[in-house]
Amino acid sequence: MKAYEALAEAFVREGTRDVFGMMGDANMHWMNALAQRGVRLYEVRHEGSGLGMADGWARTAGAPGVVTTTSGPGTSQLATSMIVASRARTPLVAFCGETTWGDQGAVQYLDQRRFAAAIECEFVHLSRPDLAEEAVQRAFYLARTESRPVMLSAPIDVQTKDYGEEDLDSYVPSTDLITRPRLLPDPDRVATAGDIVEASRRVVIIAGRGARAAGAAEQILRLQEQTGALLATTLQAKNWLCGDTDYHVGISGLFGSKVAMELLQEADCVIAVGASLNHYTIEHGYLFPEAKYVQVDTSPHIVMGNGAVADCYIQADAVTALTELSRALEKRSVRHEGFHTDDVLRRLTAPLQEPAEYQGERDRLDPREAIRVMDAEIPGEIGLVLGSGHQVDFGTMLFQRSREVLSNYGMFGAIGQAPLLTIGSIVASGGRPAFVVEGDASFLMHLPEFETACRYGLPILVVVMNDEALGAEYHKLRVNGLDQELAVIPTPELGDVAVALGGSGATVRTTDELSAALADYVRDPRPTVIDVRITRNVLSVPYRRLWYGENV
Repeated sequence: MKAYEALAEAFVREGTRDVFGMMGDANMHWMNALAQRGVRLYEVRHEGSGLGMADGWARTAGAPGVVTTTSGPGTSQLATSMIVASRARTPLVAFCGETTWGDQGAVQYLDQRRFAAAIECEFVHLSRPDLAEEAVQRAFYLARTESRPVMLSAPIDVQTKDYGEEDLDSYVPSTDLITRPRLLPDPDRVATAGDIVEASRRVVIIAGRGARAAGAAEQILRLQEQTGALLATTLQAKNWLCGDTDYHVGISGLFGSKVAMELLQEADCVIAVGASLNHYTIEHGYLFPEAKYVQVDTSPHIVMGNGAVADCYIQADAVTALTELSRALEKRSVRHEGFHTDDVLRRLTAPLQEPAEYQGERDRLDPREAIRVMDAEIPGEIGLVLGSGHQVDFGTMLFQRSREVLSNYGMFGAIGQAPLLTIGSIVASGGRPAFVVEGDASFLMHLPEFETACRYGLPILVVVMNDEALGAEYHKLRVNGLDQELAVIPTPELGDVAVALGGSGATVRTTDELSAALADYVRDPRPTVIDVRITRNVLSVPYRRLWYGENV
C-alpha cells in the first residue's frame, strides 16, 4: 500500500464524499485513489474556485469540506478564498501536493508552511509515509475543533513511498476523538441574567448563526413569549424563524429596516444567543443606547462591537442556557407584555413601503423592484446565497420570504465568492436547487465556474444584478467628488454567454421578462443565468445611511 492510498482511505474514513479542485502531478495519485473508493471529484477551472465550493459545501453540510491542488502555483491560487473561509470560520481541509521534499530548486517550489500562515489557515505537513493516517486525522481534528481551514501539505515523493500493510480497521476518525458535551451554564450567571430580564420591560433577543447551528429555535421562541421580546437576527442568520413568530423584526444593525431601527432603540435589555454582537449588529452601540446585555455563547468570552463586554455573559450551550433562563423566569412568574402589543404588530406586519416611484430607466430596472419580483416568484424551498458589493445590499434588506439564506457579506469583502459557495452548497444538499444574487463584476470574476456547474448538471440559478459597473466604487467616486465613469465597465449579454457555456440564460430589462425567466427556471431547475439590467441611479439604504446620514 502506498502512502497516497493510505491518505485517500483516511479521507474516506473521515466522511469525505465530495472533493473540489484541480489535478496536477502532485495530487493525481491521491485523486485517483479517492475515485477508486467512490468519492465524487469535481474538477474546477481555478483552484481558488474549488476552495470556494468546498467552503459552501461545509457551511451547508456542517462538516469539513475538502479541496485539492497540486504543488506551488496550484496552492498559491487558494489565497483569497482561503482567507474568506478563515474569516467565516469554515472547517475545511485543503489537500495540497508539494514538490519533492527539500528540493528548493524545483520549478513549482513554494514554502507552503509560510504561505499557509499568510493566508490564515492551519498547516499539517506529511513528513514520512508511515505518518499518512496521523496527518489526515490531525488535519480533520483541527478543522473540526477550531472551526477553520487546514492545509495538509504532502510532498510527492513521500506520497508515492510504501506505507506498509493495509489494515482497513486501524484508522480512528477524528470524530471519535472529539466529545462535545453541552456546556452547562453557571447557576449564578443564570440568576444574574434573570435579575436583568425581570427588571426590564422592552426585551430584544438577537439570534445569530451559533443559535441556528445549536438548534435553539424552540428555546428562543419560548423565551420570546415569556418576555414579550422582539426577535431579531444577525446578518448571518437572516430570515431565521421569521415564519414562526409575528414579532420578528428582521436583521439588527446596518441592514435593518427603518421600523427595526426605531423599535430596537427602545430596548432596555438585549439577549444575544450565538451572536458576536459585532459593530454591524449593534451599530457600534448606538442601536441599543439604554440596554443591558445578556450574552449566551460557547466561546469563553466576547468583546462586543462597541468595545464593551456584556453585563451578564453566560458561556454555555444555547439550548441548555435558554432552558435554564426560562425556568428561572418561570419560577419568578416573569411575564412581560413588552413589545407584544397591537401597535407593534401593526408596524411589523405592514407591507414594506415601496418607493412612490421606482427609478427605472429605459431598458433598466430599479433594483428594488427586481428583488420584489424575485422574492414573490421563487418558492421558499429554493435557498438563497447573497454575495457582497453594493447591489447585494438591496437583496440583503428586501428579501422577506422565509427560506434558507447563506450570506457572504463581511467575509474579507471579497467579491465573486457567492456563486462558488452556491455550487458547493448544492452539491452538499444532494442537488437541491438554489439561487444566488450577485453583481456583474462579481459573476464575471469566476465566469468559467458556471461551465463547471453545467458540466455536472447542478441546478444553480445565478441572478446577475447588472449595472455594468463596479457598483460600490461608482457611488463612492461620487461621494469623493471623483469621475464616476471610471467605474463603468460594459458587459456582454450574459444570458447568451450562459447558453454558450452549456446552460440556460436570459437577459431581462422589464419585470415581465424577469417573471418569465424565473418561471422558466422554477419549472425546470438547471444551470441558468438571468442577466437583470438595473439602473445605477438608486443608492442602497446602507450606503445612504453611511455616507449621507439619511434616516431611512
